[in-house]
Amino acid sequence: MPANRSQYVEPAVAEYSSEHSTPSDALQSELQAETEKSTGAFSGMQIGTDQANLMEMIARAMGATRAIEIGTFTGFSALAIARGMGPRGRLLCCDVSEEWTQIARAYWERAGVSDRIELRIGPAIDTIRSLPADESFDFAFVDADKTSYPDYYEELIPRMRRGGLLLADNTLQSGRVADSAADDPSTIAIRTFNDRAASDSRVEVVLLPIGDGVSFVQKL
Repeated sequence: MPANRSQYVEPAVAEYSSEHSTPSDALQSELQAETEKSTGAFSGMQIGTDQANLMEMIARAMGATRAIEIGTFTGFSALAIARGMGPRGRLLCCDVSEEWTQIARAYWERAGVSDRIELRIGPAIDTIRSLPADESFDFAFVDADKTSYPDYYEELIPRMRRGGLLLADNTLQSGRVADSAADDPSTIAIRTFNDRAASDSRVEVVLLPIGDGVSFVQKL
């Protein structure tokens, strides 16, 4: 599993960046290998080591203690967030797959972070809407069905504290967002999400070409 999954960086630069960044530890490497073995072609949904470590650093630097993740898959990103928050942190994970999240549960247990994570199986939008409407999250990560990104955004932003950070993955859609001829439902939804965040006076946003594009959205 590559450490750097950016599609927008020259290979030599990407390799140099990886060589000068903290690599996956033994447990992360095992989880990456297990994901590739157990999910096959779907393993491409897992974020890279660089992004996971960046998220862990951000959660730690923010002093985040309350987080939510939309789209958990085999638990690699949740592991990073939970580690970054430390023992006081509480992470709510939302996913629809019992099969893939069973892998996540096993690795969270091995990592000693399972007591920080609550996993809810079911449509994420229903889970979010069942939560209190007050500002309760320091950190959010969205990496699920792209067609629902605009809805996730509108439900999550009111629930983020001021200064809280929402990260949304795959916001470049392999560059299709900039291709006017691309009209598949996922690309259209991500364009809608990107436009909405960029024009929203409640937030400040930076879209970075990490992986397949990660939008950093901070509530003002």
